[in-house]
Amino acid sequence: MDNTPLFHGDLVNTTRIIYTPSDFAKLSLFHIQEIGTLQATKPHISKRENLSSYLFFLVRSGAGRLSYDHTEYELTAGDCVFIDCRKPYFHETSEDLWSLSWVHFDGPTAANVYQKYMERGGLPAFRPETTAKYRDCFEHLYHIASGSSFTRDMELNTVLSTLLTLLMADAWHPEKTQSGTKNTTLLEIRQYLDHNYPEKITLDDLSERYFINKYYLTRVFKEQFGVSVMDYLRNVRITHAKNQLRFTDKPAEQIGLDCGIGDVYYFSRVFKKVEGIGVREYRKQWG
Repeated sequence: MDNTPLFHGDLVNTTRIIYTPSDFAKLSLFHIQEIGTLQATKPHISKRENLSSYLFFLVRSGAGRLSYDHTEYELTAGDCVFIDCRKPYFHETSEDLWSLSWVHFDGPTAANVYQKYMERGGLPAFRPETTAKYRDCFEHLYHIASGSSFTRDMELNTVLSTLLTLLMADAWHPEKTQSGTKNTTLLEIRQYLDHNYPEKITLDDLSERYFINKYYLTRVFKEQFGVSVMDYLRNVRITHAKNQLRFTDKPAEQIGLDCGIGDVYYFSRVFKKVEGIGVREYRKQWG
């Protein structure tokens, strides 16, 4: 690891940590590659492409511009950027010289997370309501990376997961993924499933109740919650079934009916498909 406290250059003053994660972290965890801050001292352009990295940065002051994926974004203090550095990109400060906080990172599931971010309407450049939590994540990452804890890679993975959770929350743009269908409608549908799981529920029922095309519902529900409507309903039912198997003496036949899954044979088949073990074995292990 190269921990450079401060570098005074012709174009920037920067504080940077170049980090080398363990082999275990590279294979199993989200891990940082580089983290730092910079203050531009002159207008300049930074260009990159084909980096096995994902970049997040926050504009702390000043202004500049990002060019990414054939689009240009004007950036000012309070704006954030989240991009896949395998694609060509460049960013440049304006005459109002900017200061940035950035982190380059990667991980075995980073590509899937970024794809989900984009599916949910996430933007390469966006402006959150507040930058406080992003600043906290950055400061925490920098503190851990500059330390010597023997659990450092695990700690960095935890904070990067927090950062990605923030990004995923800010990614949701219904107007970009649902053609006007409001996010609240999907939340209402999910709440309906949470409370009415014992009943017989079909896509046609939901389509009629909420005035939404069932094929469209299937797509946008999965974009929002990462699982199809019927798989979500199945998982809710299985969760309630597991609770009854563990904490009641009800026979499996009754539990299947109570949870909306059906007769004991179908209940057993669905339960084993989801949990990997049979109803009786689960009750024996956890009861």
